[in-house]
Amino acid sequence: MKERAPRNRTLCLTDEDRQRLRSQILRLPVEPDDAPRQGIALGDYADWVGSLRPGSADLLFLDPPYNLDKSFGDIKFSRRDEVEYTEWLAGVLDKLMPILKRSATVYICGDWRTSHSIFEAADRHLVVRNRITWEREKGRGAKSNWKNASEDVWFCTVSGDYFFDVEAVKLRRRVIAPYRHDDGSPKDWVVTENGNLRDTHPSNLWADITVPFWSMPENTDHPTQKSEKLLAKLLLASTRPGDLVVDPFLGSGTAAVVAKKLGRRFLGIELNEEYCLWALRRLELAEQSSAIQGYAGGVFWERNTLSLQKEAAAGQDASDRTGEDAGASLFGLLQAK
Repeated sequence: MKERAPRNRTLCLTDEDRQRLRSQILRLPVEPDDAPRQGIALGDYADWVGSLRPGSADLLFLDPPYNLDKSFGDIKFSRRDEVEYTEWLAGVLDKLMPILKRSATVYICGDWRTSHSIFEAADRHLVVRNRITWEREKGRGAKSNWKNASEDVWFCTVSGDYFFDVEAVKLRRRVIAPYRHDDGSPKDWVVTENGNLRDTHPSNLWADITVPFWSMPENTDHPTQKSEKLLAKLLLASTRPGDLVVDPFLGSGTAAVVAKKLGRRFLGIELNEEYCLWALRRLELAEQSSAIQGYAGGVFWERNTLSLQKEAAAGQDASDRTGEDAGASLFGLLQAK
């Protein structure tokens, strides 16, 4: 086990953890009538597809290797020319399409190099609806180029019959130049002791995502881990409680963990056994806490609003006890200040 600083909260497994969790991993072969409904599966997605239920997935989260030379433990992905990468990605989608419902949503992750490939591959199989660009806080500076500080998530659907809940993914922001009604009262914002706040509709440009790092309990040693907050936005927008979320390149398990925290079912497939074990341990920890950093009181928050988020979480706990609507309860709490 790596030696870490005392305040480092990166996930670590003991040998006892590995022994306990290994038996929970789904493995091939499975009986034709015993297709998994939920869990963490070890292996290649292409080998598992034939054992999954056709038309069962409500959301496909596709975070494939980007077109870069990258190592994922002992598994390496090599950069290839653009045409070859495009055909590889199109082949991934072609294999996965049978497991999707007609009403399913597909999110595909990439960077600026893979944007053309993603659009071309997705456009062959899906309705491409938008491209979300999110800002990375991390990233090396460049002397002869612009710093690469963003990634993309492409929003696609199988058909025109899809689910999207905009109310579930609003962003609570500080109001810099607030509008008022003729009587002077706030217009679509509230006054709090910590400033003026408004719940805004989500755009396709996200500047509130934090890449997991050492002080965050969700952090692992995976080289391309996505944040729980990013997945929470996608799942809350495009799934209902009980829906099935499939991630065929599971990595450290973020999609499965967030699905569990939000009351969705999950099926994650991963080639690396150690990553499967990380995911299972994170699922255990999710039993103890369903908190998602940056999401509190039924709303997403800007960065550097921790005190407000704690207040919102307290309001959420109160609403859970009383059965009131969390968002309405919190909005009333803010107005009362």
